[in-house]
Amino acid sequence: MDLSFECQIKKYARANANIALIKYWGKKDETLKIPFNSSLSMTLDSLYTDTGMAFHTGNEDVFYLNGERQTAEETHKVSRFLDLFRHKKGMKDRLFISSYNNFPTAAGLASSASGYAALAAAANDLLQTDLTDRELSVMTRKGSGSACRSLFGGFVVWHGGDSDENSYAEPFAAADEYAMLIVLIDQTRKKYPSTAGMKQVVETSIFYPAWVEQAEKDFSAIKQAITAGDFGQIGQIAEANCLRMHATTWGAAVPFTYFQPETLAVMAKVRAMRRQGLAVYFTIDAGPNVKLFCRKAELPQILKEMQSQYPAGQLLTAFAGEAYKIKECECFGRC
Repeated sequence: MDLSFECQIKKYARANANIALIKYWGKKDETLKIPFNSSLSMTLDSLYTDTGMAFHTGNEDVFYLNGERQTAEETHKVSRFLDLFRHKKGMKDRLFISSYNNFPTAAGLASSASGYAALAAAANDLLQTDLTDRELSVMTRKGSGSACRSLFGGFVVWHGGDSDENSYAEPFAAADEYAMLIVLIDQTRKKYPSTAGMKQVVETSIFYPAWVEQAEKDFSAIKQAITAGDFGQIGQIAEANCLRMHATTWGAAVPFTYFQPETLAVMAKVRAMRRQGLAVYFTIDAGPNVKLFCRKAELPQILKEMQSQYPAGQLLTAFAGEAYKIKECECFGRC
């Protein structure tokens, strides 16, 4: 089945990427993807995934990503996730799925989060499972943990919980006055996939227990700072949380890092801008790319500073994104 089947898609879901200010890093239940700690993120408007799907009469699901048919292994992952929706409806129908990311895939920019959020939202719509937002976040979590946060806009919390029912995401607060500037260090697939790196850290890092304990404290503190509108405190907590997360990789039995030399250079540049009086902080996920967190009003000046060292193609600006949407279309994708 080729990509022309996209013409059968009449509705699609759009979900935005999210960048965590309090990181999700480690699962206490690998199957249900229940995390060791709660997390908090900001949804971004300019990074998103569009996913459409339609029924077809074949014997297996067909999955395209960015116009390329995916391997049997990748398709099987998607099929197992969609089975959760099919089981709920008592259906066995096979699906044609097509997704497009408008930003690099598997490069530490949360493509799996927006990807699985869009996949879940599209499935909920097409299969008419009629899940509430909380139920949909629980279901989405089982595809990719951080994806449950991409269903919502602004600042979003993911309550870690200790069971399938109470580990879910929900909106926390508006983030309209804030912005992010993403510095693209490397847009290729990262050497250590998030899932593998996370598992290695949980099982072997001598620093991991301290990370979990402090992350919960960070989660409580940043919620208070957001409620109080204390930008400096939000930034300080987020930056420290990021560095503690990455420190766990150095404490693994076989130490590794997601940082590249240019990652460290951007971190140093952010600190230099702070010394100059600019209110800006960094956060980094499981990858080399750096996200600068600032107030929207100060973004132009920060962007100007960064443009003096980095070409425009390496700099992406983003503001607060919205919750997922279901959109109608005459013809999806490239058909």
